[in-house]
Amino acid sequence: MSLPPGFLDELRSRTSLTQVVGRKVMWDQRKSNQGKGDMWSPCPFHHEKTASFHVDDRKGFYYCFGCHAKGDAISFVKETENVEFMEAVRILAEEAGMQMPERDPRAQQKADKRTQLAEVMEMAVQHYRLMLNTGAGGAARDYLDRRGLKQETRERFEIGFAPDGWQGLWDHLTGKGVAEELIIGAGLAKPSSKGGKPYDVFRNRIMFPIRDGRGKCVAFGGRAMDPNDNAKYLNSPETELFDKGRNLYHHGPAREAAGKGQPLIVAEGYMDVIALAEAGFGASVAPLGTAVTDNQLQLLWRISDEPIIALDGDKAGIRAAMRVIDLALPLIEAGKSLRFAVMPEGQDPDDLIRAKGPSAVQTVLDQAMPMVNLLWQREIEGKNFDSPERKAALDKALREKIKLIQDPSIRQHYGDAIKDLRWQLFRGNRGGTGGGRTFKRDGGRWKTGPVVQAHTKASMLAGGQGPVEHRVREAVVLAVALVTPEVLDDFDYAIETMECMDDSNARLRDVLMRNANTPDPRSAVETALGPEAVENLLRQPYVAIAPAVRNPGDMELARLTLTEELAKLKTERGLTAEIAEAEEDLQGVADEATTWRLGQAAEARNNALISRQEEGGDYAVGANGAPIDKDERAALDALRDTIDFSRGGRPRRT
Repeated sequence: MSLPPGFLDELRSRTSLTQVVGRKVMWDQRKSNQGKGDMWSPCPFHHEKTASFHVDDRKGFYYCFGCHAKGDAISFVKETENVEFMEAVRILAEEAGMQMPERDPRAQQKADKRTQLAEVMEMAVQHYRLMLNTGAGGAARDYLDRRGLKQETRERFEIGFAPDGWQGLWDHLTGKGVAEELIIGAGLAKPSSKGGKPYDVFRNRIMFPIRDGRGKCVAFGGRAMDPNDNAKYLNSPETELFDKGRNLYHHGPAREAAGKGQPLIVAEGYMDVIALAEAGFGASVAPLGTAVTDNQLQLLWRISDEPIIALDGDKAGIRAAMRVIDLALPLIEAGKSLRFAVMPEGQDPDDLIRAKGPSAVQTVLDQAMPMVNLLWQREIEGKNFDSPERKAALDKALREKIKLIQDPSIRQHYGDAIKDLRWQLFRGNRGGTGGGRTFKRDGGRWKTGPVVQAHTKASMLAGGQGPVEHRVREAVVLAVALVTPEVLDDFDYAIETMECMDDSNARLRDVLMRNANTPDPRSAVETALGPEAVENLLRQPYVAIAPAVRNPGDMELARLTLTEELAKLKTERGLTAEIAEAEEDLQGVADEATTWRLGQAAEARNNALISRQEEGGDYAVGANGAPIDKDERAALDALRDTIDFSRGGRPRRT
């Protein structure tokens, strides 16, 4: 069976040789460099103890310096699994998510055609380069001079020029004996709709050859010289050689430079890549006139575990970054992610290099932010979070994005990072009542605008340690969350925003919520505050008798207790605030509205204090404000009836 042209190339590009070989060997961690795809192990083909077997993941080849075995992923599967070539291809294709093609009797003919198309493309490269140095290319040379591209740079990147004529390249190639269908098949010319000769695709454009990872020219990118042209940049159409979603500009040289330790930079255009490479950032690539695709992401991760997306400092650049985030979230895995470097506003890498030199670009790259940070910035930019509803909307949006991550471990770490960022946002404003912050970008960076405080009048909540009843409820809430931390998924926001009148409760709440997503929040609190802080809380009499504390892990009981206690805290806080406002109002002219407001607040508080027993529950409220199981209370009362306290606690005489 013959395979279609390009199938094996795509299979190799999708397959990580390190992963394939790693199933059969134990890597020598001292000698290997996983970040560079440079791996060493004892050879799986002959018995030895030294690590003489070398895998170059970027190039996709292995070699043993002992037995001289060499090959690629296909040959490795053939030898280690003892299968034929086609079966090895089938195994790898299944792992890569590729469907094996049907039998194609014309496969060899197609392969021959691809070879011919590649030869035609090389002829076009040489023709365009020649045209740049003729009189017709004068304006193009002047433009390149203004952009700072020296002659050596033009030669290195094989830059050429397509003159402003309808059949310049067509006549040149046909004059060399090239078949018309090959010129059209290579995407260099289009048939005329008026019955005339086919015409050149590229006219009056500076030409940039696009080569695949093996160095074969598969397409062109053309930069228009006419400012009024409909398309500033124009790429070759898709052909048998070229799939723009599976190629990168400057792929081969960038892979080589990254293998030598340079960071992989993803810029937006050809000129950015050329400027970066000439400034010493050789591992630079660009997508081909479109948003980054999932196939291009896989290509990037084959080159580097953490490419840096270098974005223009304008709205279009930021929008492009956001699209990359949405694309990458379902694909990231342990050790494979992205960082984002945002150029100063209104500049691209080429502009920044010409204005301030390579060091300015290096500074921006050093400040590249992890993907989770940019995701956070996207959700908060230009928004104000001065109400619970707006905060809840933020939480929902972020949860939906994090759900896209397939790896559970990474998903958890993203949740932890988001919780830390959320903590900094909402806990940075401890003096107000939940006032939000408005976020905006400034000079290519994000900054926090002035804190917008909600107007609050003085209340009793602001002074002292507060009433005993309030502190009791705070302690019960925190104790229940500590002994049954699973309940935090439902009550994290309510506990996080709970105002504590007791300083020790406030410190414990802050540490608890900061570690809410850890495997063991209680241990994290004990580590941060000391075991005695938790012991002192749980030993308090009004906490120790709470059923939800005495029955750790009882989710239903914990939910009931937290729902009741938090509701009571909220209504008490509301009544206190109303009283404080009424005190101010009564200093003026009192009216019925003031009295009505106080009555409504008092009624709400009284309703919240009604025991759960009256609502069909099993709890009553003790004199200290703590919930008490009614059955246990009845048993306690019965026990008290048998004791004669006047005789020193002896049993009563019967």
